[in-house]
Amino acid sequence: MWKPSERIIYKPRPGSVPDRETARRAMLFSPVTIGPVTLRQRTWVPAMVPWRASDDGWVTEDVLDWYGRFAKGRPGGLVVEATGIRDVPSGPLLRIGDDRFLDGLCRLTDRVRKESDGQTKLFIQLIDFLAIKRRPVREKFFSRFLEITDQHRKALGSLGVLDLNDIQIRQHLLSLDDQELDGILNERELESLRMGYRERVTDTHLEHIANLPQTLPELFSSAAGRARAAGFDGVELHYAHAYTMASFLSARNTRNDGYGGSRENRARLPLEVYEAVRSTVGTDYVVGCRFLSEDCIGGGNSVEDSAYFGTAFAQAGMDFLSLSRGGRFEDAKQPGVGQAAYPYTGPSGYECMPGHISDSFGPFGRNIEPTARIRAAIRAAGYQTPVVVAGGIHGFDQAEGILRNGEADIIGSARQSLADPDWFLKLSRGCGAQVRSCEYTNYCEGLDQKHKQVTCKLWDRQDLDEAGVPKSKDGKRRLVAPRWPDTDTSPDE
Repeated sequence: MWKPSERIIYKPRPGSVPDRETARRAMLFSPVTIGPVTLRQRTWVPAMVPWRASDDGWVTEDVLDWYGRFAKGRPGGLVVEATGIRDVPSGPLLRIGDDRFLDGLCRLTDRVRKESDGQTKLFIQLIDFLAIKRRPVREKFFSRFLEITDQHRKALGSLGVLDLNDIQIRQHLLSLDDQELDGILNERELESLRMGYRERVTDTHLEHIANLPQTLPELFSSAAGRARAAGFDGVELHYAHAYTMASFLSARNTRNDGYGGSRENRARLPLEVYEAVRSTVGTDYVVGCRFLSEDCIGGGNSVEDSAYFGTAFAQAGMDFLSLSRGGRFEDAKQPGVGQAAYPYTGPSGYECMPGHISDSFGPFGRNIEPTARIRAAIRAAGYQTPVVVAGGIHGFDQAEGILRNGEADIIGSARQSLADPDWFLKLSRGCGAQVRSCEYTNYCEGLDQKHKQVTCKLWDRQDLDEAGVPKSKDGKRRLVAPRWPDTDTSPDE
């Protein structure tokens, strides 16, 4: 993963520990209403991909254990991982693109309600993504994948390479070095060779890409209907990072069919998707979205763009807005041969998941100020839509300060919640000294990048002989954090 050149090493700084009375009075542990439901506290576990579903997208026992463990900590809101809305293979990621997935998803909602004593509201993140291929072997790229065109013949002819058939052209291109290829292959061909082929929302010469505005509203709305049938309290539309809907919102979207170019046009499909979802699930069901405060890439969205989108989403009637940042394909690190590009390996990926080796700003709270500006724009337009902030938030003082300052309405914490699923509960009971603080080494992110079951290094080797503890496929890591005994007692005990 990319790291800043300053390479300053940071340690966790969670700040003071509130006693029970201070926690009782804190905004963090006060209720907040999002659409038709009320969170009992302003704590939120954002979506994380744990790589625990079956290869066919089914809910497994490991999936149930993963979300059940977070539910034990009783956050106000818990968001299930990015779940595919198409009925297509996508590896060990959850899917919701067909009714056959409902039984497993019902088991998931039941498990969370049981483990949280009904105190945690459960949402599911709905995602669409376009095709991305692994970086090809050079020989395979030139022999099978590259389509030979007149542009290649013309470029070779200018270099004195004449009268070759397609097979000979492929063999000749294979013999050239990178600098020579720069003058022959176009930008997309070079990317397909060096990074792997990747579809873009601007590839409107492809019929299925051109038709996305016609197909996506129904795909999202059908998935949302299944989510409601499965017992989720709401859906979070995934409009962030490197995926389809974020790419429609991005300033890099130059489609000329009314769905690209201006901010209004770029927001058009995301709003049409929302309207289709709302029409399916009704007004008495939570529908929100996650989008980016900034793309963090050249030519991408700024905070001003995102303030416009946030206001448009609030005006349309979304029940909450959750802000992330960065995590784009455009600046991703070159993958190894046979591997796919990973959108969190470049500078924008660092902005999404900053680590303990950082610049002078540090890894904590990089998304707070942009989120506050977006929230202020939404409030100035007259909307009270709750805003979720996330990004390196791991202590009571920081979280409470954000809420008191009006920078956000709900505190999202992914990596800290992975490090200690009970940390909100411990703080609320005056047991903050027992919180296991995330060290932001991004050990978990490294596992995610390799598509391995995600765990935390602070606990995944502890008590491996504990009876019944689920373990990784190699048996070397536990898959859920050790139990905190106090989760089995009521707050008043």
